[in-house]
Amino acid sequence: MDASPVITLTTDFGLDDAYVGTMKGVILSIVSDARLVDITHRIASQDVRQTAYVLYTVYRFFPPHTVHLVVVDPGVGSARRAIALRTPRGSFVGPDNGVFSYVMAEQPLTAAVELADPRYRRARVSQTFHGRDIFAPAAAHLAAGVPIDQFGPLVPDPVTLPLPHLQVNPNVISGEVLHVDHFGNVITSIGCLFWEAEELTLRPAFRGTGETGAQEVHFRADEASVTAEGHEIQGVRRTYAEVEPGDALALVGSTGHLEIAVREGSGARELGLQVGDPVELRW
Repeated sequence: MDASPVITLTTDFGLDDAYVGTMKGVILSIVSDARLVDITHRIASQDVRQTAYVLYTVYRFFPPHTVHLVVVDPGVGSARRAIALRTPRGSFVGPDNGVFSYVMAEQPLTAAVELADPRYRRARVSQTFHGRDIFAPAAAHLAAGVPIDQFGPLVPDPVTLPLPHLQVNPNVISGEVLHVDHFGNVITSIGCLFWEAEELTLRPAFRGTGETGAQEVHFRADEASVTAEGHEIQGVRRTYAEVEPGDALALVGSTGHLEIAVREGSGARELGLQVGDPVELRW
């Protein structure tokens, strides 16, 4: 175990209140040398799907011993389970409501347990702040080296969200808008894409379906077209600078997913796109 455990925090708490700081205090009271990394605290309130996407984009860049603490919990205080998961690429602590769905689509679970043992939570548990009283203590104890099977019974069936739509057929890939980032760039489920000279290779994410399914697909970027909500964009670009300011473009973003953008503008606002809208890539 690394001498200084790494714990990331992802929540919808915002930064106006003391909720995030309180959880950090609980963690540091248990494992004082922990390195705490804020992923984001600006998840849209109670947006489990956005949480799953953000976690999917970030977990792979941390060391495998990292504990990812996630508190986006519209069911707090209800019968939903509190869980911890272990994968080859990190451990995850949070509510059993689907926030870990996209990680589980990529990583095999080596363990999944319910956080039931009172030794690894605060003595008094609020019905409205499990982040402080259940999840933060569990993440700290897990990072400190407590074996995951000590926290409670096995969970054979963690809750999963439906995976994003990604259907791959000859000469056409259909997907959906997965996320809109801070800049208004529209990130789609069409990924992951890799450049090979002037060609693109698709290695389907999210267990792609269709005639081609999970097989690789190759096509020329300049012969492709992208259609979304009545807008058609010719070609897939490498950079925003390949078009004029104000022009729409399709490009491969930093996550390897197809994005739709407007140079120096908001693709979502100017093209009227939102999460869930269908997107099609043809060549």
